[in-house]
Amino acid sequence: MAMTNFRVFFLALLLLLASPLLHVARCQSDADVDVAEAADEGGELGIVGEDVQEFGDENFSPAPGVNTVCVFPKNSAKLVPAGEEAELLVGLKNDGDLDVNVIAIKASVHLPFDHRMLVQNLTAQGFNNASVPTSAQATFPYIFAVSKYLQAGNFDLVGTIIYEIDQQPYQNTFYNGTIEVVEAGGFLSVESVFLVTLGIALLVLLGLWIRGRIQQLSKKTKRAPKVEVGTGTTDASMDEWLQGTAYTQSQASKSKKKK
Repeated sequence: MAMTNFRVFFLALLLLLASPLLHVARCQSDADVDVAEAADEGGELGIVGEDVQEFGDENFSPAPGVNTVCVFPKNSAKLVPAGEEAELLVGLKNDGDLDVNVIAIKASVHLPFDHRMLVQNLTAQGFNNASVPTSAQATFPYIFAVSKYLQAGNFDLVGTIIYEIDQQPYQNTFYNGTIEVVEAGGFLSVESVFLVTLGIALLVLLGLWIRGRIQQLSKKTKRAPKVEVGTGTTDASMDEWLQGTAYTQSQASKSKKKK
């Protein structure tokens, strides 16, 4: 009887421990089915677009008659907070004979002293049905974010816009210059706070040192007080102590002779 109760308790314990695992497995299988259904239905799964994947790792020449410019709106200093979104605007002017179909914008961050040293590939941003007719111009926003672990400092940003003309891919580099990465939460970095605090402390120490030097010089310039020497006056306590001695007797005899 005791053995039977132990087996029942053991089986119940196993079912209790296995129920979360079964639930997790079921959730994972349901998620896989949802992803598969979304893929079959052509739903978006966070992928920018097939065109970006196809042309993202290749380099193309610019098309004749297509010119680009870049502007950092409300950010002329080109300050990019680490881990936070930043925006730039890409202007494209089509002076060619055919329409331009814009596919995507991509960018990368490099070390300023050596462009071969890649720091980060930024997210590519795709565009659907973005066409620029001949003799027209258009502006395309590009939102990007550098890594939150990127150290503050100057880096080079290389931005490229990819487009098609008559189903032939081209690309233009709209920006190849310096940006300044700053710490998130404000443009005042920890290094700046440390330097400001250190500067204030040095100024306080300098003020204390100057004050001490001035006090020392003022003490030296003061004249020592004059000490006047008297004519040999004797204290009353001294007379009482010497009373009855040979000294007092000699003094008394001297005073009698003077009289």
